[in-house]
Amino acid sequence: MEEQRGITKKKLHKNTKRKRKLKRSSGLFIAPSFLGVLLFFVIPFIVVIFYSVVDNPISKSFVGLDNYTMVLQNNAFKRAVTNTFKFSVVAVPLAVLLSLLLAIMLEAKLPFRSQFRTFFLSPMMVPVASIVLIWQVLFSYNGAVNDLMAHFGVEKIDWLKSEYSHVVIVLLFLWKNLGYNMILFMAALASIPKDILEVARLESANAFQTFFYIKVRYLSSTFLFVTIMSLINSFKVFREVYMLTTDYPYDTIYMLQHFMNNMFNKLDYQKLSSAAVLMSLVMVVIIGILFLTEKYFGKDVEG
Repeated sequence: MEEQRGITKKKLHKNTKRKRKLKRSSGLFIAPSFLGVLLFFVIPFIVVIFYSVVDNPISKSFVGLDNYTMVLQNNAFKRAVTNTFKFSVVAVPLAVLLSLLLAIMLEAKLPFRSQFRTFFLSPMMVPVASIVLIWQVLFSYNGAVNDLMAHFGVEKIDWLKSEYSHVVIVLLFLWKNLGYNMILFMAALASIPKDILEVARLESANAFQTFFYIKVRYLSSTFLFVTIMSLINSFKVFREVYMLTTDYPYDTIYMLQHFMNNMFNKLDYQKLSSAAVLMSLVMVVIIGILFLTEKYFGKDVEG
């Protein structure tokens, strides 16, 4: 008995040492990523929060929420928030729904499927500058779209300096992001258990019932991921808008990032930091709501 106990203790000791070594080695592998996130994301964000509650980076006098109040009362900030909100409300749902529709169409094995897929994936391989050049060729005052419309007797429109500029940016966003979202939905559709779909077919469920009661349930996590990525990309559309229209575009496409960029150029770090913190808080709330929604609709699938 004593020998067995001694052997058991030795095994436990070896297992404990092995676990410690595994934890140390895991920590060493994780350390570079952890340090990178800490150095390039966490610390800069803490600095941003600090700048948002001081009067300036030199005297660093604490002013509480005065900078936030000043930003919220700023007309340029209000316009930027309104335009960004309108753009995201239109562009994000379209990006999710259209990419899902494209994935379903490709799942049906239509003719020229590979060419169709290549068309929507090609923007992922094209640099942003080239995409902007294409849009300038299409939507400038003397561009291809106006030339085409002239054949039908429609007067020329200065697309990027009119109320239609918002439509142009939404089209650019969709063309650039649909391919990536489509691939994600295609992968999710392919991972749905075939036996469940077969049971639904044997139970005489029609295509509408199969889609909404089975496929949508299994796509809930993909819906969440695609929506979050589309939301993030909608905030990053500033790059394309900036290259098309520079610092001060037409009022309808003056985005939140324009406001931040202009504040940075003016060295007004207080307004810049306050706007960044407010945007982060809004993003956290929206993503939290999306997670709760996905958890509610996907709980029976996970169970």
